Amino acid sequence: MPEPAPHAAPQPALAAPAAPAAPAAPAAPAAAAAPPSAGPVVVRPRATLAVTSAATALTLMNYTAPMLTLPSTARAFGTPASAQAWLLNGTPLGLAVLLLVAGSLADAHGRRRVFLLGTLALGLATALGGFATSTLTFTLARVAQGAASAAVLAASLGLLAHAFPTGAGRIRATGVWGAFVSAGIALGPLLAGTLSTLADWRWTYVTLGAATLLAAALGTRALAESRAPRGGRTDLAGALALGLALAALLTALTLGRDGWLRPPVGLLALAAVVLTAVFVRVEGRASTPMIDLALFHTPAFRAATAGALFTGLAVIGFFSVLPALLQRGAGMSPLTTAWLFLLWSGTAFVVALQSRRLAGRLSATHQLALGFVLSTAGVLALFGALEGAALPRLLPGLVVAGAGSGLLNAALPRLAVDSVPGERAAMGSGANNTARYIGSSAGVALSLALATTGPDTALLVSAALSLGGAVVTPLVGRGRG
Repeated sequence: MPEPAPHAAPQPALAAPAAPAAPAAPAAPAAAAAPPSAGPVVVRPRATLAVTSAATALTLMNYTAPMLTLPSTARAFGTPASAQAWLLNGTPLGLAVLLLVAGSLADAHGRRRVFLLGTLALGLATALGGFATSTLTFTLARVAQGAASAAVLAASLGLLAHAFPTGAGRIRATGVWGAFVSAGIALGPLLAGTLSTLADWRWTYVTLGAATLLAAALGTRALAESRAPRGGRTDLAGALALGLALAALLTALTLGRDGWLRPPVGLLALAAVVLTAVFVRVEGRASTPMIDLALFHTPAFRAATAGALFTGLAVIGFFSVLPALLQRGAGMSPLTTAWLFLLWSGTAFVVALQSRRLAGRLSATHQLALGFVLSTAGVLALFGALEGAALPRLLPGLVVAGAGSGLLNAALPRLAVDSVPGERAAMGSGANNTARYIGSSAGVALSLALATTGPDTALLVSAALSLGGAVVTPLVGRGRG
């Protein structure tokens, strides 16, 4: 299919209206307005897709790199087993807390601006993580990386929705973007395994930081600004309540590995519930809410949110700890583990690229369900193979699970932007990825806790959760909204 030609953003008089309370059905949105002081802005769809996809891949490489470096990082810092979840959960904590905030800010103040600030901050925070000297400083660097990643991911889909306003072009663009999510997941552990073998694990973060700064430089030339100006003040109260609620929840989930009945865990969980109630109340009264709660009446938005939550909980959570399980249980080297992980995520990359061929035959919601079914089958095929099994025993399950992950990665961004009004595309991306990384944080903590009784326990729970996603996502996606 030929690439869309560059087009000019509309003048301020044609700016998109404020988000309706409850959209009747998702539709291909119109491009958002350019800044009032600017003339016509030339949008370059192919350049936008290239830069946002590359930055997204680097973001996911940063996210997955600790999967391979976890044993060596823990040794370097003397991190006890009970605290190792923090080495993995720092980034998803920052992501989940700020994704929705970043999406709202990108829509209101400029998606290009938020994207460039995010890539710049991510490059610096990632490089600095390579110089950390303790578990605490490394975890703080990872939280900062997650916060910057939130800006990159939320603004990326907003920029794509603006550059590809029509159905066919958008399906292809979101499929490519989803494929680069898989590519980043694949290449992060491979880079970490290679550099850990040849030099030191710290070089992984220095290299990723430099590459991300290069992406920021390219973005200054390739991206056109877009936004959805709305009246009213920025929803600071909602942002604060949501951020504190998610921080409390994810901290409770991480600390819960040492005992779910301990007072700090219970108090944090209670705080998360109270702060979530405060957030809902604030959003219901705000004139310009960070997220329009009426969107939950829309079946496509509910399906996108549920699909993202189960993807994080069942798929990302388990596969985030799989490399460490293979190194410990099967005695594999980091580089061998990285190549095995590449088989899973590489399959996901190929399937996500080809998923557009399903668009005319399968709705995004049913594509999610199929992805969960394949992920369930693939994970179950790994049963009994994570401790000392020969390599051929692992291959079929990784390929099948990778195909399922590819379908999920392609369908989620498509549903995220199609299920919200066009002028709130970055907010839709933020809401979707918030659910995904809340799920992944819970999934990592759960998988690490279950793995202490044997890797097959974590495996079976992951399969059960994937099957739950296959059932729940189509159910909540029913109806007209």
